[in-house]
Amino acid sequence: MTIPAPDPAPDDPAVHPAVVPDRAAVPEDATTADTTRPAGRRRVVLLASLAGAIVVLDLITKIIAVATLTPGVSERVLGGLVYFSLIRNPGAAFSLATGMTWILAVVATIVVIVIIRMAPRLRSTPWSVCLGLILGGAVGNLIDRIFRAPGFMQGHVVDFVSVFGPNAEYFPIFNVADSAITVGGITLVVIALMGIDFDGTRVPGRRRRREQEAAGGSSDA
Repeated sequence: MTIPAPDPAPDDPAVHPAVVPDRAAVPEDATTADTTRPAGRRRVVLLASLAGAIVVLDLITKIIAVATLTPGVSERVLGGLVYFSLIRNPGAAFSLATGMTWILAVVATIVVIVIIRMAPRLRSTPWSVCLGLILGGAVGNLIDRIFRAPGFMQGHVVDFVSVFGPNAEYFPIFNVADSAITVGGITLVVIALMGIDFDGTRVPGRRRRREQEAAGGSSDA
């Protein structure tokens, strides 16, 4: 009599060998996306945190300025290096473009939307910092234009910092939001000149491109 052999176990490696995934079958784009996604989230968190801090600081300092300062009366601090002089500014940062309040409000809204749409693609820390500063400053002044007198999108921005002299004697009066926009804009110019793109890559300068083109032309000859 022949005794039948027992059926092999379902997980017997002799019957069901382990399937090793082919590395070549994994799309390179998927691997790259997995590695860059956490870095992108960190850049977005940095941008949002910095922008939020600027908005809160700007709002608090404006509330204190309105509550404690009298228009036309300057408070001397830091030995005269800084004066607190309260004004209501219908123009842009540093009292520029006075009389174009609603246009400036629309421009600020567009800037905020553009930065928010760019944020998920950020891979550069310097870009996150400069855009966070600009976003926070734009939102800070936009809050004034929306909620302060004389009306919606026509509100006058609270400015109160005058340096080197009272009442904008040497330099236009500004606020925290103006400072953030200025520092962010300068930072943006610097990193652009350095050839750093918002995705973290370096863009070759014109001189380097010319050298590459010249080298390519000589090799063809």
